[in-house]
Amino acid sequence: MVANIPDADKGFRLYFSATPFPGATHKLTWRRGDNTGNWYYSEEFKAECWLCPGLFKYYRTAPKELHVKAEKK
Repeated sequence: MVANIPDADKGFRLYFSATPFPGATHKLTWRRGDNTGNWYYSEEFKAECWLCPGLFKYYRTAPKELHVKAEKK
């Protein structure tokens, strides 16, 4: 998701929403929760990713979908 962002290892911006938004480039689909976070799946990358409990600072429950956009800081 950040492969085309120069110096992404030094930081990048990640925008996310439970609903589609202009400029969103990827979609993550909720798979399951565990005791410490939630697992999402990217059909595009054929990969799962884990999101920490910080997600609940933005949502009461884990959204079924997350629409995201990553860009240079």
